[in-house]
Amino acid sequence: MEQIINLTNMNRGEKDLLRMKIWDFLDDSNLIRGSQSARGRIPNFQGAEEAALNLQMTEDWHKSETIFCSPDSAQREVRENALVDGKTLIMASPKLRDGYLLLEPDKIQSQEKLASTIKGAFKFGENVLKFPTVDLVVEGSVAVDNKGHRLGKGGGYGDQEISHLLMVGAIDEATPRATTIHESQLVEKVPMEPHDQKLNLIVTPQRVIRII
Repeated sequence: MEQIINLTNMNRGEKDLLRMKIWDFLDDSNLIRGSQSARGRIPNFQGAEEAALNLQMTEDWHKSETIFCSPDSAQREVRENALVDGKTLIMASPKLRDGYLLLEPDKIQSQEKLASTIKGAFKFGENVLKFPTVDLVVEGSVAVDNKGHRLGKGGGYGDQEISHLLMVGAIDEATPRATTIHESQLVEKVPMEPHDQKLNLIVTPQRVIRII
């Protein structure tokens, strides 16, 4: 599929430009769920549910017992599917203010949809004191490219989350790192900095892209 946004010769000073182009395109094209603008956020894109289903069909998902997921609205269905499928879910709290929350599917009382929200995760989850092994990481993104370079909303939280999981030994370099996005969030090039963490699985409502 043809990439909608084509940016070349980018450098680290152009990250904000790329974010604004993605946010404006999604807003102007009515590709955001709900009434909030995409600007300043991980976009809650139209088709997020279909992307979550595509991720759910992957071998990486089926092999996973514990899934880590960002708290973004675009990944809510990912978190719900994890709990419905009987997987342990670890969710980062917003802006990491309250660390990480652990949700066990047998403690959700058949309220997976509520538990997959931020409010529900605080109700049903407990703070992570010791990380279990994480089999799949799912992050929200503003933009990604075909090399697995990821652009977040600018706070650095996704990179911090992956770095922390590596530091405590919950994941290693072979652990699948995925994102779910709208097709228009896939761009030609995302500028990288030394601290930026790469992904190896990109899932849209239409397809799954594996990065070797």
